[in-house]
Amino acid sequence: MTLAGKTLFITGASRGIGKAIALRAARDGANIAVAAKTAEPHPKLEGTIYTAAEEIEAAGGKALPLIVDVREEDSVKSAIDKTVETFGGLDILVNNASAIQLTPLAQTDMKRFDLMHQINTRGTLMCSKYAAPHLAKSGNPHILMLSPPLDMQEKWFAPFTPYSIAKYGMSLVVLGLAGELRPKGIAVNALWPRTTIATAAIKNIIGGDKLMRQSRSPEILADAAYEIFTSPSKELTGQFLIDDTFLASRGVTDFDQYRMDPSEALAPDFFVPDDSVAPASLKALENS
Repeated sequence: MTLAGKTLFITGASRGIGKAIALRAARDGANIAVAAKTAEPHPKLEGTIYTAAEEIEAAGGKALPLIVDVREEDSVKSAIDKTVETFGGLDILVNNASAIQLTPLAQTDMKRFDLMHQINTRGTLMCSKYAAPHLAKSGNPHILMLSPPLDMQEKWFAPFTPYSIAKYGMSLVVLGLAGELRPKGIAVNALWPRTTIATAAIKNIIGGDKLMRQSRSPEILADAAYEIFTSPSKELTGQFLIDDTFLASRGVTDFDQYRMDPSEALAPDFFVPDDSVAPASLKALENS
């Protein structure tokens, strides 16, 4: 199974993980709706919906750049309708758009919590709501959330309760919609990285250049997402997948290819369950 001719609607696809997923699908000749807010260049963030679209076309896919704010119902609905009108249908929805602020409640402005909740949980729900009727007509429909396993431990919430609530909200959508949409044959899954991923959020918000070097590239998530999308939707649904564990189950053995700096030990991400065993060492590589 390939993604040739398949249509994907990816939120937050102008850069980072969303763009990496788009480019992996484009190599098969997929159609990609680049749904994001960045239409003009940003001083601290590389890429716009238009530059991402150019890269997708260069990789072999077809691109539809769309200015979308996942907080706005009309924006989401019209963008999904435009995607279906342009490409003749919809096969895959990727809920990747997310907002982050790693502060305890006492230091979190409620407007910032509202933003995280509106983008992460509510935006995911709304995109899924308007995509589902179109996905039901696909031969192998998938919804994928970039969200963590529902590992309900105090340690994942105490340091930054507002963010954890908003992010776990995306995973609760997975849990519920997997059951709601199973009769329609629509797969709903979550994908999460074992290590930090080299994105703008890591560089600008969380850890700077040092943590970037300790991260894996977004391509590990793109490859894992590709494996999900090319699986039968009726056989793979309701799963909370960790990127390297899932890829290992599909026969991948070389995880060093995803390291940003082999001389650095990989930094573990938040929300990875304690009983999840890495299929490859996260230590720094010798002689690198």
